Order: sequence, then C-alpha cells, then structure tokens
Amino acid sequence: MYLLECCEWNSDCRSWSALQRNFAACGNYARADGHETGVGIAELSGLTGLSVDTLRWYEREGVLPRVGRTATGRRLYNSREQGIVMLLTSLRDSGMPTAMMKEFVALLEEGAASHGRRITLMQQTQALLDERRARLDQAALALERKIDHYEQLIDAGLDCDGAPVPDSARGRQLARG
Repeated sequence: MYLLECCEWNSDCRSWSALQRNFAACGNYARADGHETGVGIAELSGLTGLSVDTLRWYEREGVLPRVGRTATGRRLYNSREQGIVMLLTSLRDSGMPTAMMKEFVALLEEGAASHGRRITLMQQTQALLDERRARLDQAALALERKIDHYEQLIDAGLDCDGAPVPDSARGRQLARG
C-alpha cells in the first residue's frame, strides 16, 4: 500500500518501477534481525540523488523514521524506507518545508485517516509555489526590461547616463558576450 502511494505521488509509475529495478540490482544486505533485506546508504544516495549527509540528517531530525541496521551497524533501507526517501525527494522538490515534510511522513502511519491533513499540507505547499512563481515572474520581467534598456543604449551609442559612448569604447559596448 505504501509503495503505491509513492507511485501515485510521482504520478509516473514507470519511473517508480525503474527505481525499484535499480534497487533490486543493488546489493541487498540482511538486517541484524535477519528478517529484512535492503540497500545501504551509499546505494540509496546514488539511486535517489540525495547526499549521504542529507539521508543521515533526515534520520537525525526525525524526518525519516529510524532506519534499521545491519549487525555491524550499517544503515539498511528496506523497501518501505526506500519509498519514504523517494516521497521525501518529491516533497523536497515541490518546495515543501522540512517541518511539513516531517509531519507528512508521520501522517503516513495514520493511513487513510490522515488523507485530509496531507491534502492540506500539499495545498499549503502549492500556495508557497504559487508565491515563488509570482516572484520569479516579476524577477524575469525586470531582467527583460533591463536587457531591453541596455540594448537600446547600445543601439543609440549611449552610456547609462545618456552621454554618447566614445568610439574607443563603442566596440566593447557592442560585444554582447
């Protein structure tokens, strides 16, 4: 059930299937209790693009539930934990703040009873994205205006203060990179 949720979150089951195949191709190790197999932190880092430090930080901060260990103390991520890491990657990429990511993952334990709260968290993240998009659109517009302004100055052979550019500097002004 949990892996299906991650697949639905990514809205591309083919990519989730490809990731599962990659996990299966990695070396699996037995946990200390001998019941579970999984992948080590380096393998998971390579497969998800998250750094080893980020994975450790997620666990230390409680964003990622405590990960099982091998008899020698190595972290060993089972399929559920791998799915949570994939979910965290998607949440992070969406711009969800870490505190909300932590809450979202904790809500997974409540199952369907927490769907409403999870929707709220995603809607709040969507609002943050909309605000960020508006700021980026404003910044892009300001850059376009500045580019147009400088192109007009170059075409007119003028400096920023409106003074004519001497012929010796005109060549450098025309060099637009």
